Amino acid sequence: MTRASAMTPVDPHARSGESCLAALDASADGLGAEEARRRLAAHGPNRLPETRTRGPLFRFLSQFHNVLIYVLIGAAAVTAALQHWVDTGVILAVVLANATIGFVQEGKAEAAMAAIRRMLAPRAAVLRDGHRVTADGSELVPGDVVLLEAGDKVPADLRVLEARGLAAQEAILTGESVPVEKSPEPVAAGAALGDRRSMLWSGTLITQGTARGLVVATGSATEIGRIGGLLAGVEQLTTPLVAQMDHFARWLSLLILLCAGLLLAHGYFVGHHDFATLFMVVVGLAVAAIPEGLPAVMTLTLAVGVQALARRHALVRSLTAKAAIGSGS
Repeated sequence: MTRASAMTPVDPHARSGESCLAALDASADGLGAEEARRRLAAHGPNRLPETRTRGPLFRFLSQFHNVLIYVLIGAAAVTAALQHWVDTGVILAVVLANATIGFVQEGKAEAAMAAIRRMLAPRAAVLRDGHRVTADGSELVPGDVVLLEAGDKVPADLRVLEARGLAAQEAILTGESVPVEKSPEPVAAGAALGDRRSMLWSGTLITQGTARGLVVATGSATEIGRIGGLLAGVEQLTTPLVAQMDHFARWLSLLILLCAGLLLAHGYFVGHHDFATLFMVVVGLAVAAIPEGLPAVMTLTLAVGVQALARRHALVRSLTAKAAIGSGS
């Protein structure tokens, strides 16, 4: 259990406002300034957790982690040794284009995920010692009473204590496109997130009315904080497309090497050709057999698909994730 979640009441949406106040040892007039400072020291600031991100250099180098890319780099080295500079330039251009497109797309996704951490309200109107004051959003603690009106961003997860014509836009959490009406009345304990009308969620927007709400969760204990935690704990898995490409690249490389070896053996032992000349011919054939255009075609195809998803406001971190989505649909 995190520090921020230690005082979170169980199912606050299903409890009365008075019960939540009692559970948090708070009052409808808000906390005292000294008590607020003590709780802030105990629970920490109301901020979303930082997610681990890869640096630009490591993110760029990771774009080359593909068997077929390794084969292309090897082919570029061989063509350079043969002084076929045009072929070398074409192969390296394909490899760099593939890495650049993947790097740019992943960078956009990293920036979008970092923006989630900036969704909390920077300032909030709270009651301290019975008086309305404006406090930094990061200083809110469980037990604070927050005053909200139309146009305000909800600074933490709140249990509604009072509401007058209140509605909130919760699309970032529930996907609901229209504002949801809110009221202080408890709902069923097993109600879905979008049906918890007695709650206001951190990062959502008040579209109409006024409210007085009790802070029941801050920081990583909020619903949007849990989403940030899930993003931080995502495991790196091999997508179906990457697995198929690795399988194809291994077999293709093995087939090319096998054919090259057979041609070399046949030309030397059966045809009695000069070994040095024959070796250069076989190497040239092997390089020509490598489909250096395949990574570029695959990358461009995936990039087009990712852009189509982006126009529908979908966040895709890597190009191959788009193919994984298609495999699961």
